[in-house]
Amino acid sequence: MQLPYFYQNLLSINNKSIVLNEESSKHCVQVLRMKVDEKLQLTDGFGKLITAKIIEPNKKKCVVELIESVTFESNKRKISIAISLIKNSNRFEWFLEKATEIGVAEIIPIVCKRTEKQHFRFDRMNGILVAAMLQSRQTFLPVLSQPILFKDILNLKKYTTKLIAHCEVGQEKKSIHTVNLTDEIQILIGPEGDFTVDEIEMALQNNYQPVMLGYTRLRTETAGVVAATLLANN
Repeated sequence: MQLPYFYQNLLSINNKSIVLNEESSKHCVQVLRMKVDEKLQLTDGFGKLITAKIIEPNKKKCVVELIESVTFESNKRKISIAISLIKNSNRFEWFLEKATEIGVAEIIPIVCKRTEKQHFRFDRMNGILVAAMLQSRQTFLPVLSQPILFKDILNLKKYTTKLIAHCEVGQEKKSIHTVNLTDEIQILIGPEGDFTVDEIEMALQNNYQPVMLGYTRLRTETAGVVAATLLANN
């Protein structure tokens, strides 16, 4: 049986004991009713996996004792999804959850010409990433950015493969399967009305390659998940 799994930000292993944050403490002691000497696992979202046992079951400051600590290497391929905010927050949250389960490294919400909604609750959205990481029992948490303007995403230089998925008719697009992918990839996913012609042209001028995700028109959040899946498994 798998041990209960928790997120502990900024894990410091300077001694043999760790004080869990209040949320994890409450879940351990009040919800799961865990007792002294029961075991659990912790991750910091940066690759560290700790096995520990409870020594002080306090519902606000539960203290655990370190048993074992392992640090995993991240996936060699780093996938960044830069995706437009969408009007329906529930659908955007669904995308965040699924992208985390797939194992993307970075999610950047972008504001495009046709983006209908610009309000973004960072703490709530990051909490969804944490929950999805724990549910899929991963040790790496995707980096979530605050929303940025479309033109500003084009100035980021750290990606060796840059892609844009759009639905504009009459422009040549490659299948992702035919693109020579490197280990650092960013793909741009547009809003519900797609990127404008000007935005597509700006991206092409900044060395983004136009790609297609299939032969049907996808919702923004579906396109994000399809792109993540194709890039992770290509």
